[in-house]
Amino acid sequence: MASLRKRSTAIAAGVLTLALATAGTGPAGADPALDNPTAALQRLTDLSRKSEQTTEAMHNAQIDLDSKLAVQRDAETRHQEDQRRLDEARSAMAQFQPAVDRLTAANYQGGRVNRLFAVMVSDSPQQLLDQMSTLSVLSADTAAQVGKFKEAGDAAAAAEEASRRSADDARTATEHARSISDDLQRTQSDLQAQIGQVTQAFAALTSAEKATLAGSAFPPGYDPSIVLKGLVPGSNSSALQAALTQVGKPYVWGATGPDGYDCSGLMVWAYKQIGKVLPRSSQAQAASGTPVRKEDLQPGDLVLYYSDASHVGMYAGNGNIVHASTFGVPVKVAPLDAYPFYGARRY
Repeated sequence: MASLRKRSTAIAAGVLTLALATAGTGPAGADPALDNPTAALQRLTDLSRKSEQTTEAMHNAQIDLDSKLAVQRDAETRHQEDQRRLDEARSAMAQFQPAVDRLTAANYQGGRVNRLFAVMVSDSPQQLLDQMSTLSVLSADTAAQVGKFKEAGDAAAAAEEASRRSADDARTATEHARSISDDLQRTQSDLQAQIGQVTQAFAALTSAEKATLAGSAFPPGYDPSIVLKGLVPGSNSSALQAALTQVGKPYVWGATGPDGYDCSGLMVWAYKQIGKVLPRSSQAQAASGTPVRKEDLQPGDLVLYYSDASHVGMYAGNGNIVHASTFGVPVKVAPLDAYPFYGARRY
């Protein structure tokens, strides 16, 4: 499983987003220059959008796998503890087994271990007292050992049942993890093929098309220094401040910084700088935190896009977001409405 995690980390690819419309619709660019893309840019856009969805599905599968592996580890730990208790109970039974065996043998052979028998075989009052005293001790000791044997037996039965249940839980958890692992590997294979198509399509662009794709770091009228002056220290706007320092960093598949990012990876890194841990995928980020209405957005809020929440940016004030969009486009600030709005979350 460690090797699987290593492979998934090595293969992990980030979100490929482009500031255009969703696949299957007409273009609606994040930058005015992309409102009328060339055929080559449109092909790259379509491939990028598909790869973006696959990437976030892969991130989700990894999250799911990590969860299933945690359940598996817990189940295996419980099973080991149940097995230890079962071994202890069986050891206790073995300790008292000889006494129980002797009592069983005596009864089977017709032995007498009661006071009436002592009266019948005694030749004198003193002998009667001695035998009755011995029998009392024998009875008390035997009863105590038989009682402890029964307790150990009950404990063994309970431990055996618990061990059986925890073994079943561990086996089920392992099967679930294996199924998710298989899905993850298939998704990774799909993504690798899609990445090849994207890079090939990007390589086919002209220099002018690549420049158009990259666009400018900030939209017209957006001054990060002015925006940062208005931020409240200590709030989530500090995450925005961190994100803005990464403008110009390259888009890198599956990366969470500091040298490159995918869309959800940039959010993870920025919030990590202020001591907060965000989920790894855009969908998981959309499912956590506190919902925020579009009109109530504050700097640092996460903004999710598309019907499947497969892209995420951070509200950067003045109707803009900062995000890592797609291969060939550095981290940049773009208009809030450049993509189909899904929702927003505050952490």
